[in-house]
Amino acid sequence: MCPGRRPEGGRSDARARIPGCSCEDPRVNDLRVRPAIESDLPTLVRLRDDAARWMLTRGVTGQWRPGELGEDHFHRVMAHGEVWLAESGGLVAGAWELWWEDESAWGPQPPVAGYVHRLMVDRSTASPGTGRRLLRAAERRVAAVGRTLVRLDCLAGNAPLNAYYRQAGYRVVGRKEGKPQPGGPPKAFTLLEKDLRQDVEGGDQGFLAVSGR
Repeated sequence: MCPGRRPEGGRSDARARIPGCSCEDPRVNDLRVRPAIESDLPTLVRLRDDAARWMLTRGVTGQWRPGELGEDHFHRVMAHGEVWLAESGGLVAGAWELWWEDESAWGPQPPVAGYVHRLMVDRSTASPGTGRRLLRAAERRVAAVGRTLVRLDCLAGNAPLNAYYRQAGYRVVGRKEGKPQPGGPPKAFTLLEKDLRQDVEGGDQGFLAVSGR
């Protein structure tokens, strides 16, 4: 949820606007992001499982496995953080989670960052570059609530994904050993961070239509 504010009744509404949230941009293509709602839970599970299968077919093992996370996982995140869904031409293009704290990876921290998790792209419908656009949307959301850092963690042994985030402007700031994993042994993760105040892409033209809560 937006820090310091929860929709009435604790439920998200994709049509509501967050007071003071300036995250809506002019539409220059048909990619649109919105907060996920309960009816999106099966879609989120499918996206995650499809992403896990895609990794396995490319030899990326030891990270995601199909069936690890169910609807209950995304429901919990929606209650304590945010889950965003991207659509293009009426079809789902991807999704991601946005947390406002992540002590399991980063330890206790002041409220200056948003934490991106499970950035997922539907490769059957999304155009090239969609993942980067979703990451930019997450960054804009973090900036809209007044936080200056975007943080994420990446499996230390996944060199291509580590390089992907560095190319997107993230820098390595640490390493987390022994982070617990669903249904598997703890693993080591690279900790990456982007300072939005120094983001040279921050002044670009809006490329998404973003619907607030």
